[in-house]
Amino acid sequence: MKFKTETNWCVITGAPSSGKTSVIDELSRRGYKTEPEIARELIEECLKHGEKLEEVRAKSLWLQNEILRLKLNRERAQDPQSLIFLDRGVPDSLTYFRIAGLDLPAARNASREFHYRHVFIFDRLSLVADDVRTESDAIAHQIDLSLEQDYRYLGYNPIRVPVLPIPKRADFILQTIEKNKI
Repeated sequence: MKFKTETNWCVITGAPSSGKTSVIDELSRRGYKTEPEIARELIEECLKHGEKLEEVRAKSLWLQNEILRLKLNRERAQDPQSLIFLDRGVPDSLTYFRIAGLDLPAARNASREFHYRHVFIFDRLSLVADDVRTESDAIAHQIDLSLEQDYRYLGYNPIRVPVLPIPKRADFILQTIEKNKI
């Protein structure tokens, strides 16, 4: 698989409610550069403007394309050589496009723009619904499996992060990066 730009970025991904954001926050507290999840920001912005979650989710084509566009724009603004921890990467869109029943070419092409240094997939925790997260346990399981499959399709060897306390998950990621320095 040929990518346009090699990066020093690390993707933290996984099923909804797997603890990604908590670990991203922990890494940020430790002084690392992090980028939050675009999908959550976009959905929360729509809700602030008076839309109901069902209305936002019903516009799946618009929603997934907008998430993809915003992710690409955010990544294009980053220094490829900086160590940055991303709460989800562009290839996550492959999984979410498929689950929404949308065509994959746009997500597939976008997924080839940047090559990440590491991809960490978090093992699942118990699903906790909130104002934005509405997936069922079955869908969360499907997302978990699909994310690994989609990153492997692109040539990555995702690293599974076991269920551990937040600081230990952050340590696991940092130790893995340190062990794999070139």
